[in-house]
Amino acid sequence: MIVRIVQMTFREDAVEDFVSMFEERKERIRHFEGCSHLELWQDSTRPNVFFTYSKWSSQEALDHYRFSEFFKDTWGRTRAMFAGGPQAWSVQQRYVVN
Repeated sequence: MIVRIVQMTFREDAVEDFVSMFEERKERIRHFEGCSHLELWQDSTRPNVFFTYSKWSSQEALDHYRFSEFFKDTWGRTRAMFAGGPQAWSVQQRYVVN
């Protein structure tokens, strides 16, 4: 399993537009083949900074999504709202401590 975390900083005037777009598209992202989980996080001190947290069955499944026309359209619209460059990490879970 791959966990994908993407940090995005938006222009302050674009925050509500981004949240609306995410609401419109979240189900389609979540049900993309290989995606088992999707969350949107907002920074507690910088309200224009968001993170997506998603789980994918494999790197191939994530890549299939990232190269899809749906992703290209979504990412193009998202990037137009940025105030700064995004950061992304693909990680594998090692331990769970309860």
